[in-house]
Order: sequence, then C-alpha cells, then structure tokens
Amino acid sequence: MLDFIFDNGFMPHGYCFLWRKDLLFMMILGNALTVVSYSLIPVALVQLVRKRKDLKFNGVFLLFAAFIAFCGVTHAFEIVNIWNGYYFLQGAAQLITGLVSALTAFVLWRLIPTILAIPSREALNTQNEELRKAHEELAATNLRLEQKVKERTESLQHLANTDPLTKIKNRRAILETLDYEIQRYQRTPHSLSVLMLDIDHFKTINDTFGHLEGDTMLLKVAQVVSGACRQTDSVGRYGGEEFLIVLPETNITDAKDLAERIRLAMKDCPTKTGDALTCSIGVATLTESQEILELIKVADDRVYAAKAQGRNRVVFEG
Repeated sequence: MLDFIFDNGFMPHGYCFLWRKDLLFMMILGNALTVVSYSLIPVALVQLVRKRKDLKFNGVFLLFAAFIAFCGVTHAFEIVNIWNGYYFLQGAAQLITGLVSALTAFVLWRLIPTILAIPSREALNTQNEELRKAHEELAATNLRLEQKVKERTESLQHLANTDPLTKIKNRRAILETLDYEIQRYQRTPHSLSVLMLDIDHFKTINDTFGHLEGDTMLLKVAQVVSGACRQTDSVGRYGGEEFLIVLPETNITDAKDLAERIRLAMKDCPTKTGDALTCSIGVATLTESQEILELIKVADDRVYAAKAQGRNRVVFEG
C-alpha cells in the first residue's frame, strides 16, 4: 500500500515535495493529525456551551468552534488535493475560514472589556474572605439582637405577670398558675391547696394614715408571705388587700400549718401606731370535682368566716 502511495506515478500533482517520500509522509500525517484535532475541539466547545448556558459569551465559543472546524476542513483539502485538484473547494473553505476567523477576532476584541472585568482568582478569594467576615459579623449581630429580643420579651412578660406595687404575681398570673396546677392534678392526682389571705382593718389604715402607708403595708405583707412560703409555692396579689397563695403537693394539714406561720409572721409588719398587722386566712384543698372558681370560692368563704369569728385567725373547714 505504501509502495502504491509513494509510487512516482502517484506523486502529488500541483505540489512539489522534491519528490521525496519522507516529505510526503510528513505532509499527510501532519495534516491528518490536525484534522482530527480540529474536529475534536469544536465538539468540546459545543458541549461546553450546552452545559453552561449561563455564560454571557457563548456566541464566541460557537464562533471559535466554527473557525476551528473550517481550519480542519482546509487541512483535509490539503491531503485530498495532493492527488486531486479540488482547489476551488479548498479556496472556498479557506475563504470561509478567513471570514469566520475575522468575525471571531472582531467579537473577541469587543468582549475584552467584559473578559477583563471577570474577577481573578485572587480577587474572588479576597471577596469570599470579605463575605465570610461580613457573614460572621451579621451572625454575631443577629445573636445580639435575638438576645436583646429575648431579654425584652422576658422583661415584658415579667411586667405583664407582676403586680407593680408588691412585685409578686398579679391576679392574672396567679390564676394562670392555679389553673396549670389544677390541670396537672387532673393528669396525675396529687394534693393541691390554696390560701386566701385578707389584711384585717386595711381600710382603716388607708383612711387614717393615707394610701401611701397602705401601699407600704401591702409591700411588707407580700414580703412576709413570700418569705414564709416554699420555692414551689406561688404568691400573688388577688386584689386590693387580698393575697392568693397556691400550694402544690400540699394537703389540708400542711396548708393549715403554713397559714398559721404566715399569720404569726405578720408581727413583722407594724403600723404607724406600733400595732402589728393581722390577717384572716381561708384554707381550701382541691377535690376531684372542683373547678378553679369553686376552689377559690371555698377559700374566700373561709376568709369571711375567719373575719366573722373575730379576725386574725385561720379557718380551714366549714
């Protein structure tokens, strides 16, 4: 086959390779490799364009692919025209290649500002580092804001649940506590008692010494009652001079004993006359069929019974 190709009768027409077989061999092999390479490069560029449709200059890749493809065609004609004179087709291919290359060069020059605007790896790394620091600062700021919101929420919740004068639970908060304990009792029955405390002759204190002195007495009573109770107990101002104490896990006997301790501790609340305050306390223990208002009414009725019996006493039955 090689003898046939390199036979002097089959040597190139229109070309002069000094009639040397080695020159002919290099001419054919070089062009063949170029054709193969110029065929693969456009395929790769087309695949790139298909996969990366987000690129803003895909048209340049397609023009470059066309330029490379036509270059491959001209090299193919270089081989064919060694033995056949298709010079017109080769010239047409070269002309098209020239036009495509000129168009590619024109578009490429116009794209240079856009290409130069693409950040370098170092610039991207710098921007990424700045973004990371900004993200960390934002996260830290969010944490601080969340902490402030949490603190503010807790503060507002505390204000909403606290009696502004005595600094103990207000009526709404102490009733919510009692309701919670009753629901817990319904799930897992246990002893639950309440104390209703009413300061004796409180109206007289207000009328005699003024409301500021009355407020001072209310604050002292709240402190005495809170000091006598356990950490598990809840103390709230029910209204006026009345205090409601919720005693979880407490039977009637223990509730009565605590009520007596509170009554005796009232000696630490002297009035301007030097006499100690006294109080009347009603004790009630939750039964299975009672609701919250029924339990409170029992304790309140026993307060009235204590006052009817002369005040300064604890009533836990009747």
